Amino acid sequence: MNSGHDLGGMHGLGPINPEPQDEEPVFHADWERKAFSLTLATALLGRWNIDMGRHSRERQHPARYLMNTYYENWLTGTEVLLKESGLVTAEEMATGKPQGPAPNSIHVPGPDEALNAVKAGGPADIDAPVQAQYAVGDAVRVRNFHPKGHTRAPRYTRGRVGVIQRLHGIHVYPDTHTPDVTEGYPLYSVRFEGDELWGPDGDAKSSVYADLWEPYLEPA
Repeated sequence: MNSGHDLGGMHGLGPINPEPQDEEPVFHADWERKAFSLTLATALLGRWNIDMGRHSRERQHPARYLMNTYYENWLTGTEVLLKESGLVTAEEMATGKPQGPAPNSIHVPGPDEALNAVKAGGPADIDAPVQAQYAVGDAVRVRNFHPKGHTRAPRYTRGRVGVIQRLHGIHVYPDTHTPDVTEGYPLYSVRFEGDELWGPDGDAKSSVYADLWEPYLEPA
């Protein structure tokens, strides 16, 4: 969806001022560590996945998304998923107190099981009988589409022409990914020249590489 999380190429937001990588702490406060842990632990209940988690953060009002810090957005998204999945009521969220026991159908992993699951991770590349439509060197155009659901196609690339640089293999398609639906499509690295993305006002010597799934693309 088009919202406050997808700001590539936008003007008026001020310069990006990242902290030096060798100085930036993993967490700036203890609550960030807890928000991160809560997000991972509740995801292990199997009611949502990483793509649904991203979409839950994106669905905030854009002003709120931009006002929040990184982990405030994580926490907001987790709260949305907990309520939408029925695991927590609005009253429980407001009071911090359970109104009843957890459903028996939910498997709650213990600390060791949760830690092992996080360490194992979840590969996004899958073995699916899908043939890649494009080859390295092919010119492609990103479809001009504006879905209301989750997508990993940056808005500034839509309608623009690039060249396939690499095929990463078949990867889980994030736009339709739910606990019950896993589609796999070819994932490509696509190079866009600066003047194609930004026109005469951009740096013609610049280029951008974007990883894009095949359903985002059409022949150019």
